Amino acid sequence: MILFFAMLLDAAFGEPRAIWDRVPHPAVLMGRVVGVLDQRLNAGARRRAKGVAALVMMVLGAYALGHLIALVPDFGVLEGIAAAILLAQKSLVDHVRAVANGLRQSLPAGRRAVAMIVGRDTAALEEPGVARAAIESAAENLSDGVIAPAFWFLVGGLPLMLVYKITNTADSMIGHRTERHEEFGWASARFDDLLNLIPARLTAVLIGVSHGRLAARPVLRDAPLHRSPNAGWPEAAMAVVLNVALSGPRAYHGVMSDFPWVWPEGRRDAGPGDIDAACRALWRAWGLMLLLVACVALI
Repeated sequence: MILFFAMLLDAAFGEPRAIWDRVPHPAVLMGRVVGVLDQRLNAGARRRAKGVAALVMMVLGAYALGHLIALVPDFGVLEGIAAAILLAQKSLVDHVRAVANGLRQSLPAGRRAVAMIVGRDTAALEEPGVARAAIESAAENLSDGVIAPAFWFLVGGLPLMLVYKITNTADSMIGHRTERHEEFGWASARFDDLLNLIPARLTAVLIGVSHGRLAARPVLRDAPLHRSPNAGWPEAAMAVVLNVALSGPRAYHGVMSDFPWVWPEGRRDAGPGDIDAACRALWRAWGLMLLLVACVALI
């Protein structure tokens, strides 16, 4: 029930700027922790071992903090507020919808909006590319920002939710195959893959079932083609639901990568209306997850 009300709280209020303009958001604090460990440990020999040690410190610290918050005798109020802060449904929808609104104003406005939520090069994207980028971000971040943290709260309460969030933050910062982070970020990237294994597939099911179109065969066919072992599942489900081809070629730092298409049978002329449809799909999947949490609470 704590998670149930936390999901409602996040959906209603999101991330109020009046608060987070004055104090650091927990995600920002997690990022600072990762940054400090990266700066102090990621040097010299045995970088992979140091990365493992950094991950262990982050995981143990997050678990201990979550456990201390859960022990506060306040009938779960503080735990629920913390969980709501760590969820990102409303803010995700707001950021994705901003891309659709931007495209309706002009292509440059759409590019600026989508550059806020994706890491690919956006300066040369045409409208379909901007729309696809927003939809892909919506699907992937539904898993990373909503379903996965909620899933781990169901499994182990706030401690495991915090473990997931610090691991996901570490993966986004140091889990890249670059010269600096290939070794040091290896453990964080692999642990993040493990923690997302079930939630990513659950997200795909929620997207499909909530739309009345599970379409397991194309999802099973296309999801493994994705460059990520987990992101392909919600993206493939969203592609089928919207009948829009996703992923495909894109550029990072000026280098074009020829990634395969997810649901290549789908339309390739995505636009603002498809982004709006993706936002509606986000809310339907969220509603189904809320129902699932309520059922678990009543067992």
